[in-house]
Amino acid sequence: MFGYEFYVDPSRCIGCRSCLQACEECETHRGKSMINFDFIERRESIRSAAYVCWHCDEPTCAQVCPADAIKKGEDGIVHSSLKPRCIACNNCVLACPFGIPKMMIPEQQMMKCDMCYDRTSIGKRPMCATVCPSQALAYVKPEQIALRREKPTNTFFFGNQKITTKVYMMAPAQCEAITLDVVDYMWEDSDELVATRE
Repeated sequence: MFGYEFYVDPSRCIGCRSCLQACEECETHRGKSMINFDFIERRESIRSAAYVCWHCDEPTCAQVCPADAIKKGEDGIVHSSLKPRCIACNNCVLACPFGIPKMMIPEQQMMKCDMCYDRTSIGKRPMCATVCPSQALAYVKPEQIALRREKPTNTFFFGNQKITTKVYMMAPAQCEAITLDVVDYMWEDSDELVATRE
């Protein structure tokens, strides 16, 4: 679908998991959901978020694959590993900063969201975006997203590493990029950890 982009807005996710069921219907996934669904601040909240693959401009998963099994198409879609080449080494699973690739043990193959390539390649929307009632996962034209109060960004920082992606995340209007650093989630010392648990 020319002119359409994929947008993820975690603040709109209502936890219905419709996307998980719809993803299983995608022909390229063989009945398995490739949606990454998680709870945010699970101890304090019931908020949830559903994520698709971000389809990085320079995909780390493909860069670390020793068998050259992961390919990025000219359209920017990063596909699941090629079954004849995948050696199930898990390098891609460990290297992805977003935690997207999944090693399917029975198949001995890495599989991930390919933005429903069987559908988008013939002008249809991805399954998850067709069923999401809150448009937390949206496959629309940029002018439709421009009506929202949030602003789309496809720039992420993991520490000093800058990653740009095909898929956009909706962020507060003043936010130019999403910044994540594992250090932000580490305890400074063991006394603080003990005090927090008490």
